[in-house]
Amino acid sequence: MSAQVKCKYHPDANLIEDYRAGDTICGECGMVVGDRVIDVGSEWRTFSNEKGGEDRSRVGGPENTLLGSSDLTTMIGPGRGMASFTTDGTPMYNNRKTQSSSDRTLINAFRTISNMADRINLTKTIVDRANSLFKMVHDGKNLKGRSNDAIAAACLYISCRQEGVPRTFKEIVAVSTVSKKEIGRCFKLILKAHDTSVELITTGDFMSRFCGTLSLPRDVQKAATHIAKKAVDLDIVPGRSPISVAAAAIYMASQASDDKRTQREIADIAGVADVTIRQSYKLMLPRAKDLFPSDFKFTTPIENLPQN
Repeated sequence: MSAQVKCKYHPDANLIEDYRAGDTICGECGMVVGDRVIDVGSEWRTFSNEKGGEDRSRVGGPENTLLGSSDLTTMIGPGRGMASFTTDGTPMYNNRKTQSSSDRTLINAFRTISNMADRINLTKTIVDRANSLFKMVHDGKNLKGRSNDAIAAACLYISCRQEGVPRTFKEIVAVSTVSKKEIGRCFKLILKAHDTSVELITTGDFMSRFCGTLSLPRDVQKAATHIAKKAVDLDIVPGRSPISVAAAAIYMASQASDDKRTQREIADIAGVADVTIRQSYKLMLPRAKDLFPSDFKFTTPIENLPQN
């Protein structure tokens, strides 16, 4: 175990690192307490023979452990002198990156997943989980013949649900290049073939995001969450998807408050049709008194709420 570097005259003083000289200096007295410090930052100069954009990186890109070849490559600089060319002037050494078809498929899929995640602001942990899942599916060879883009989209959808931040199918379809039906098929096949489990979607998974996008205040969001949960607990909306129930609950809560939103506005955010919200709302309206929280401040009384 190496001893901690500190000044013997000022043990508590802050140390200053001089990367140019490679020294560590005491901030109080200027005594050099360490030398030959390795600078792990980028180069100030480039030693590349290629003109144009400078690459000051000391190493290549980060190693990707999901690839079979570990993504290690060697770059060969431009040749100089007669030994670097054949008799007809052709360079003897070229920068050819030999890559297996399997690695090429994985790299393309990882790029697709990353692009989709960027467009709907998903975190790196979700992307990493989706990449690992795609690698497992690819190695298992259970989805041969299916579009890699559809498999990648399904993996991203599953990862979102496993990480506790589910997205709707329509949100995934909007950033992918394949149909909802194809993504749905791949989703079911992955769950079946790889014994992958996902948590059931609840109305609460979407409530804060939908209300935030609609700029609804906290009390309306709280009321909508209560309404949706109560409607499910009382079995008022049997067979309805959690997304449509959440949308209907938001519509009911907003109509009873100052911050009213139309079915069309909510449908655009939730990714469901107006008629879907209307059907769930009609089921919930007769039991509205049982659904609202007791401390909710009504601007519009329950009896004056829209009938459809």
